[in-house]
Amino acid sequence: MPLPKSILSAAFVLVVVVSVIFAGYIWLALSWSYSEGERAGFMQKLSKKGWLCKTWEGELSLVALPGAAPEKFLFSVRDDSVAAKINEQVGQRVALYYEEHRGLPTSCFGDTAYFVTEVKLVKP
Repeated sequence: MPLPKSILSAAFVLVVVVSVIFAGYIWLALSWSYSEGERAGFMQKLSKKGWLCKTWEGELSLVALPGAAPEKFLFSVRDDSVAAKINEQVGQRVALYYEEHRGLPTSCFGDTAYFVTEVKLVKP
C-alpha cells in the first residue's frame, strides 16, 4: 500500500529544512573564525592528503629557544594559490597567518581547525 501524499510531502519538507539548517551551519563555521593569529617557524612540509576529500595539510616547526625541542604547528590550507606559495618556501623561515574554525563536522574541510590564509618569508 503506497504512502499518502501528505506523509511524503512532510518527509520532503523535513529533509529540505534539515539540509538548509546543516548548510547554514557549515557556512557559519567556515565564515566565522574563532581566533586569528600568526605563527613563525621553519616550513617542514605541505602535502595534499585524503581518500575522498583532498585537502592541503602542513607542518611548521616552531623553535622557541636554541637547544629546545621544536614544537610542531599542524595546519590546513583551503586555497590552492596559498598552498603554492607555501610549497615554494618549504625549508625556509616563514610567518603563517591563520584563522581557527571550530566545529566543522568532517575532515573534508581540513584535518585541523587552523586554516592558513597567508604566508610571508621571514628575512634573517
